[in-house]
Amino acid sequence: MKNIVISGSMQFLEDMKKYSTPIEQKGFRAILPEEDDWDSIKPEEINAYKKMVSQRHFDAIADDNTYAILVVNNFKKGIQNYIGANTFAEIAIAFYFGKKIFLLNDFFEPYADELVAWGAIPLKKNIEKIQ
Repeated sequence: MKNIVISGSMQFLEDMKKYSTPIEQKGFRAILPEEDDWDSIKPEEINAYKKMVSQRHFDAIADDNTYAILVVNNFKKGIQNYIGANTFAEIAIAFYFGKKIFLLNDFFEPYADELVAWGAIPLKKNIEKIQ
């Protein structure tokens, strides 16, 4: 079974969980980001924790069994199709390792040139386009 790694702002975690079901119904294994447990992390350990979690998600994207990433790029902070810095880094990792890149919505305008060049596919919320 091939993997699809789901990426996006952690504010979109509930949507990421929601979209994992149709991905699994299509015969893929959905890999979600780790949920942050900020209450159990000491302030002096936050950066190390963020580094560890990012590395694990990068590793999941780079895995030979990963077919694609699905970027949940919803409306955030008054911005349509939002993609933050960490998510853009995950997209770059996927591109580098030759994975398909699916955007849940449309292109995030500030990164549109790169996303087009890297072959990102905007789904416009139509998960059925994932093949």
